Amino acid sequence: MKKILAAVLASTMALALAACGGGGGTTSGTPQTCGGSSNTPAPSTGGKVEISAIVAEYGQNTRTWWADFEKEFNASHDDINLTVEVQSWNDISTVVNTRISGDAAPDILNIDLFAAYQADDLLLPAQDYVSADTYAKFYQSFLDQSVVDGVVWAIPDLASARAMYYNKDILEAAGVEVPTTWDELKAACEAIKAYDSNIYPWGIDMTTDEGQAAAAYYIWNNGGDFTDADGNWTLNSDKNVEAIEYAIGLINDGLTNTDPANETRYNLQDLLGAGQLAMMIGPNSIPTYVADGGYSVNLGVASIPTNGGNPSVSAGVMDRFMVFDNGYTDEELAAITEFFDYFYEDTRYSEWVLMEGFLPATSAGGEIVAASDPEMAPWVEIVGSCKFYPVAKAEWDDVKTGIIRAEQEALLGGNVQELLDNLQAEIAG
Repeated sequence: MKKILAAVLASTMALALAACGGGGGTTSGTPQTCGGSSNTPAPSTGGKVEISAIVAEYGQNTRTWWADFEKEFNASHDDINLTVEVQSWNDISTVVNTRISGDAAPDILNIDLFAAYQADDLLLPAQDYVSADTYAKFYQSFLDQSVVDGVVWAIPDLASARAMYYNKDILEAAGVEVPTTWDELKAACEAIKAYDSNIYPWGIDMTTDEGQAAAAYYIWNNGGDFTDADGNWTLNSDKNVEAIEYAIGLINDGLTNTDPANETRYNLQDLLGAGQLAMMIGPNSIPTYVADGGYSVNLGVASIPTNGGNPSVSAGVMDRFMVFDNGYTDEELAAITEFFDYFYEDTRYSEWVLMEGFLPATSAGGEIVAASDPEMAPWVEIVGSCKFYPVAKAEWDDVKTGIIRAEQEALLGGNVQELLDNLQAEIAG
């Protein structure tokens, strides 16, 4: 317990944002058993079964959606009383870890990271609480992102993929083509700056909100990675150093937003929608965000620029549901299983994904989303091939914090090689 509270709370405070025991779940097929607990069931107390969930707030409609879900679920289940608590990404990890320290962990948690909780034996394997029908709906590549020692410890909620968005009118006025390489990107930024110095050519978020994403965009598209094929950390590789130095160089040359250490992706999306930013990398939800903000801008989408002839990599981000090992009765575990069956019902789940502007984690959801919104269809096709953070490694929390710290120190003039050398030694040493 001390290990998770020290590691995860430290990570939470630094990032200000936003994963038990036995079980033999596998990464393919369906669970061997569903609805049974690895704990000895306690006698039923009678009356309604109480289950609780803490979920993340994705947008301005999240709270209303979950309030309706809770009301509808309870109305249709006379024997269950579900309580759903919505927390912002800034607060959710701190809230959950405080509850854990007081032996009051929620039953169900919706968040991005799971490995630190799993490493401290706080989670149940997915096979213990997901029905065979619901388990079979998930994309296998998504389930694979939550595997430790051959066991699936969390199930996918939703995902987003990243690409480059650009203002078509600005690029046309500046006389530049959509960049596909780093050299072309820098040249395009210089041309846009020469065309109108009041427009930020390129957006970079190196804040505690999403600085690790900025690192991934450049590292992965330079042929680098956080780990090697054997899972060993490679944070200070030559390609990684080169990638971060390139991004810092764009900032130092005045080709980006003015304060990447404090301007979040949402700030950049506002600038993009207002026509003050020409290009940025972001999720498939940007058009929804821009439209909901009342902006009207002529946006295009393209692959993320690369270096050295490497293929463009679309970064994938996946959030999860997990269940804490709270010593459930059979009735309580059955109620949790029912929660997931109800949530992942095809129509209801698709409405959730479309409302939030994200990508579905189930095949049926993908079909419904693609049919309902033709603009989402290409994203549904590519999300299964996205590259993901190595979140199944318990050290990822510290790596995420360290990468952001290194970026921000580099913004102040720190040497990227030395900063990543120190991080590599801290994590791998």
